[in-house]
Amino acid sequence: MNDRTQKFYNAKDRAYYAHARTDITAMVQGRDLKVLDVGCGQGATLLELKRSGQAAVVVGVEINPEAAREAGYLLDWVIVGDIENLDLNYPNGYFDLIILSDVLEHLVDPWSTLKKLKKYLAHEGRVIASLPNLREFGTIRRLLFQGDFKYSQAGIMDKTHLRFFCKKNMVELFQDGFEITEIKTVPELLRGEVALFNRLTFRIFEEFLVIQYIIEARNKIIPGQAPEGGRNG
Repeated sequence: MNDRTQKFYNAKDRAYYAHARTDITAMVQGRDLKVLDVGCGQGATLLELKRSGQAAVVVGVEINPEAAREAGYLLDWVIVGDIENLDLNYPNGYFDLIILSDVLEHLVDPWSTLKKLKKYLAHEGRVIASLPNLREFGTIRRLLFQGDFKYSQAGIMDKTHLRFFCKKNMVELFQDGFEITEIKTVPELLRGEVALFNRLTFRIFEEFLVIQYIIEARNKIIPGQAPEGGRNG
């Protein structure tokens, strides 16, 4: 990452790095897991997992040095740097869970990064990733009717985003080496006016109502191929 790109990350509001993703922690299954959070911010999500007993070992990767320093007070280990340029000093199959919360869209090559991270995932390990939905109505409206592709400090049009995805593209992103087990929407579309509209229109417009998708994917082992790692004690 060059100095100009680093300035974009440094300019972000502190809250961008500080909040816990409870919508992601709610999806975590199991206890005493070894968890890697790529883009861990100040470590709030991993800390929540450890406090609840869902995680026994919590390791973060963070590109922003200031946020990484704060995370270092809370987590077992924090690695400062760009995940695309890092090789992690952990055995194959070490982690039970890898979290990629609003990370893949920031990468030059998220496809290769997922492939690289897969080797650190246990045989029965899972990935939970959240990605913004470019097809969201407000974004499309600004593009089509206002001719505006304006970047912002956060959100779907975050100026540090390098890649953009619709739901179909997100699914394709995980096709090589993973099996998707759950896809959740943000907002969840369970109640309220938007949820009612979604039901009345038989979900035809659902992808225009979603700001972000959260994807859980299981490590897919090819039949006849020995797994790269397993559950470690």
